[in-house]
Amino acid sequence: MESPADRDQKWLLDCLAATLDTSRDVRSFAEASLQQASSQPGFGAALSKITVDKEIPFGLRQLAAVLLKQFIKQHWQEDDENFVHPVVSPEEKAVIRQLLLCSLDDSHGKIRTAVSMAVASIAQHDWPEGWPELFPFLLKLISDQSNTNGVQGSLRCLALLSDDLDDTLVPKLVPTLFPYLHTIISSAHLYEKSLRAKALSVVHSCVSVLGTMSGVYKTETVAMMLPMFSSLMEQFSIILQDPMKSEDPDDWSIRMEVLKCLIQFVQSIPNLNEMQFSAVLAPLWQTFISSLKVYQLSSVEGSQDSHSGRYDSDGSEKGLDSFIVQLFELLLTIVGKSRLAKVIGGNVKELIYYSIGFLQITEDQEHTWSLDVNQYVADEDDVTYSCRVSGSLLLEELVNAYEGEAINSVIQACQIHFSESCQLKVSGSAHWWRLREAALFALVSLSEQLIEAEASKLIKFNLGDLLEQMIAEDLGIGVHECPFLHARAFSTVYKFYSLLSRRISEQLLYAAIQAISSDVPAPVKVGACRALTQLLPLFSENVQPHIMGLLSSLTSLLRQASDETLHLVLETLQGVVKAGHEQSMTIESVISPIILDVWLQHVSDPFISIDAVEVLEAVKNSPGCLQPLVLRILPPIRSVLEKPQLQPDGLVAGSIDLLIMLLKNAPADVVKAVFDACFNPVIQIVLQSHDHAEMQNATQCLASFVSGGRQDLLMWAGDSGLTMKRLLDAASRLLDPDLESSGSLFVGTYILQLILNLPSQMSLHIHELIASIVRRMQSCEISGLKSSLIVILARLVHLSAPDVDQFINLLLTTPAKGYGNSLQYVMPEWTKLQGEIQGAYQIKVTTTALALLLSTRHAELAKINVQGNLIKPSEGITTRSKAKLAPDRWTIIPLPAKIFALLSDALIDIQEQALDDDDSEDSDWEEASNSENGIQQDILYPLTVPSTVNPSVEHLDAMAKAYDEDEDDDYDDELTIVDPLNEIKLADFLRNSFLNLYNTDQPLFDFLFQSLTDVQKSVVKKVISK
Repeated sequence: MESPADRDQKWLLDCLAATLDTSRDVRSFAEASLQQASSQPGFGAALSKITVDKEIPFGLRQLAAVLLKQFIKQHWQEDDENFVHPVVSPEEKAVIRQLLLCSLDDSHGKIRTAVSMAVASIAQHDWPEGWPELFPFLLKLISDQSNTNGVQGSLRCLALLSDDLDDTLVPKLVPTLFPYLHTIISSAHLYEKSLRAKALSVVHSCVSVLGTMSGVYKTETVAMMLPMFSSLMEQFSIILQDPMKSEDPDDWSIRMEVLKCLIQFVQSIPNLNEMQFSAVLAPLWQTFISSLKVYQLSSVEGSQDSHSGRYDSDGSEKGLDSFIVQLFELLLTIVGKSRLAKVIGGNVKELIYYSIGFLQITEDQEHTWSLDVNQYVADEDDVTYSCRVSGSLLLEELVNAYEGEAINSVIQACQIHFSESCQLKVSGSAHWWRLREAALFALVSLSEQLIEAEASKLIKFNLGDLLEQMIAEDLGIGVHECPFLHARAFSTVYKFYSLLSRRISEQLLYAAIQAISSDVPAPVKVGACRALTQLLPLFSENVQPHIMGLLSSLTSLLRQASDETLHLVLETLQGVVKAGHEQSMTIESVISPIILDVWLQHVSDPFISIDAVEVLEAVKNSPGCLQPLVLRILPPIRSVLEKPQLQPDGLVAGSIDLLIMLLKNAPADVVKAVFDACFNPVIQIVLQSHDHAEMQNATQCLASFVSGGRQDLLMWAGDSGLTMKRLLDAASRLLDPDLESSGSLFVGTYILQLILNLPSQMSLHIHELIASIVRRMQSCEISGLKSSLIVILARLVHLSAPDVDQFINLLLTTPAKGYGNSLQYVMPEWTKLQGEIQGAYQIKVTTTALALLLSTRHAELAKINVQGNLIKPSEGITTRSKAKLAPDRWTIIPLPAKIFALLSDALIDIQEQALDDDDSEDSDWEEASNSENGIQQDILYPLTVPSTVNPSVEHLDAMAKAYDEDEDDDYDDELTIVDPLNEIKLADFLRNSFLNLYNTDQPLFDFLFQSLTDVQKSVVKKVISK
């Protein structure tokens, strides 16, 4: 008689078979039945029994294995994110684990893979504590050379497990596991390449984990890895020494795993030297040079199968391109390690020559780019995963490492490849152009380094002559015959125009103009656009007869362009508009409607819409175009802003962007016209909108209104009091502490304009303004917003001068939540964020305001303690876990000492910038370094000890701007240019501040001086000694 268990098993088999039935109704009923059964006890064990039963048809076993994996994911662990009630009982878990282990050596590869995946899923939860027998079983199975299926199944399982190993398991497993893996890797006579590659992937995973531990446990991990590395070097050499084989993805795969292991060893063993690595160099070089021939035939010419886009059972790509990228990655890693870079130092010339060969356009790329020019532009502009990109990165790293030698080797290699391409062309090869394009691509990729080397006289060859020779010959070839070569010639002039003669540049200019208006392949038009953006400003007089034709051709391209190409065409249009000054009166009516249409279609795309606005700005700046453009834009923009709630996403914020563009540097009559049409709607958006982009843009627009209209703005609406009230209402909303910080992001810029341009009106509201600023700061979640509000407070410090005490007293009488007064809250925040404040004007205002505050010697300042210097850990390396348990700690110092230190840091920044800009004629440094009688007096000398402050790169860049403001055309600076504080020379101001304190209160000066670091003391001491 049939037992209940047998009946259940038969029912389950019938259900599984029914899910494969051709009838949809039958399949649906079976699937629903299985879903219902999955919540019953024993379902997982029943699936396991079917999976491992070799008497059952393969298709049903495979289906049961798939459902089992899903069952484990949903029902095995209650705290798992995918858990579905009920949880599997401990008894059933034990049955499933036992059944699965016994089937890792199944004769069907797909069953082995499915079982391995199920075992690995269980191991994530149970191993090692709840399943201690797993690892010994896998080791036993992997060591049985007579059971190849078992070796494959256990190795597949170990590969899956190794991806999830952590730093607690790997050190325990590696000593036991590695000998078994080494045996498999070295047994080419027993195991196929795919199996040995799998063993190498497990080694790679283990070494990766050990590598992450090397920062904390350097000695222990290196001691564990070095023997592994040494014992594997012979096997690595054997695998790599034979020439690469064509159409053999298994050979490529095992070599790729060797490369991955080598990369990980090089990265993880910091003291790995030339001697230890030398054994694998010759085989690695053999693999490198022989792979180029295989790559040429398979990928470049397409005469052999490159297996591109194909994957193995683990999901790893088997294609040749992936192998080549990995090869470049290893070479990059070697060159980047100073201890190992010398191992290839004698072969730099050959390495560069062969690397350029890998930069050739492949047949697949040619096909894809010919059909999709957007993909061509994207691949050209972005760092995509390809041999071309990886090869160019290696060339760049070689130039950085070997400088002049590598630079000259690149040029020489390009000369050789150019000659080879000529020979191939003569011999009738259809692929001759690829090598020449690769040579130009290599030069373009290194354009910045090559131009710098040319200026430094490091180049032994005449690079300009080589480029002209290559470009001139390329332009003589039919554009339809070699479109990508023509495109590369154009992009070459885009990068190297400064090295080319005027004759060849003009020739390229006219060729680009012709290409834009002709029926040529799209990649050629892309290259022509790039060339025009560079050449148009240099030959504006020559192109006047062609301006209208260019505009017509480019606007036609706009209608065909999308995504990546749209940006390029808009950029080129901007260049044409700027160059067409003689025909400016006709430009606006031709170009503006089309660009506005593009802007409207892409208003929600910040990149394209900004490009379109920049073209319109170029039109606006053309003589005679401002008034008609304003008349064209204002009516539709006004209608949008008057009904913002009815507009599609992005249109309101984008419309305000257009207004800001019109207001920029606009004459008063234009500012008034925009004010009359749009001021009230913009105010309403600030007061009512909850869209952050709309509020940010509207805030900037109000700042532009105030900057452009100044006092006159109050009278334009007829009621100055009402206009001022509306401006203050907007400020009040933006400073509302309950408003999300992002919406208030530009309130600092707006309030600064109110203070600078409407001082008498704003003076009536200073106390209320400070209270609102403090409340907004306390609820602020964005440091940039808080910094901008500090700038406002700093500007109010200056407004209170010479009686700065009154500003301090004002803060003392202003409440702050959780503090005795606003001074106690503001000053710790200010001094903590001072180093993060960016912008020449902002840094100058806040730094000088701190000096003014210190000069008061107000008694309340000394009562405030603020964050001082970071306390470094006394020992050991700070890991992430340690950082969580012990966050950063800081010293606490008196406020005057902190201000004194910040002023010292500012002097250090000025000195560093001055040393970087010795040739600058207008820097603050020179102003402060010359006495009144014209005799140079250096107030600071070069320091040999670096600053311990370590200000951010952005901060130093911002400081640099402060000393050469004439070159800074940033719009924010244009808004603040009316501020007389721009006239302050920061170095002079700080020097006088220190001297004044030293001369009037030396005891206080000495007290503050003692709290400085050695570097800060050195700087201040030199100031007061002059």
